[in-house]
Amino acid sequence: MTVEEFVAAALPPVPARLLEVGCGAGDLARSLAARGYDVTAIDPHAPDGPLFQQVTLEAFEDAEPFDAVVANTSLHHIHDLTAALEKIRGLLRPGGVVILNEFGWDRMDERTARWAASRLPPDEAEAVKDFLNGWNAEHGELHTSVAMSQALDAAFIRRSFEWVPFLAAHEIERPDLAAEELALIESDEINAVGFRYVGERA
Repeated sequence: MTVEEFVAAALPPVPARLLEVGCGAGDLARSLAARGYDVTAIDPHAPDGPLFQQVTLEAFEDAEPFDAVVANTSLHHIHDLTAALEKIRGLLRPGGVVILNEFGWDRMDERTARWAASRLPPDEAEAVKDFLNGWNAEHGELHTSVAMSQALDAAFIRRSFEWVPFLAAHEIERPDLAAEELALIESDEINAVGFRYVGERA
């Protein structure tokens, strides 16, 4: 299931009012708008266009509540996680949903790193030799999956939480390897690094 399919399956019906936090280049926001949703997408480096605002979550304000807030691999970057989730909660109407596609860098272990490194292109041989240390050095200051999960459950009523493949698409940049990654996760040969969460504001 793609990120768009996952998000769309968790959303309330069209024409719900959606906020995407950390929209990046805006592909997901545009796709959801094309489905008929009323989308506002924020990011300090958001593209130009009527859907987008170049603003941080901390500085964003809107007079009307949202039916859903979507964050696609952006929550782990936010410094004050508790404050960010409280802000998101305040932007949602009662019963509104928060939908996250994320990853837990802390889930990387030697066997998972060995598989990921073995699928890198041959010209990245140096990265293969030291994949795990490089991964930890790059991501070590980000929020862990445990911290994010606990903070989410403190702020929202959990509807669903699922570990999913992440490395093939995002780290190795070989989406065709997602089925292999999933099979290895299901056979407990590697860890799942990605996770998808849906919560509800009480």
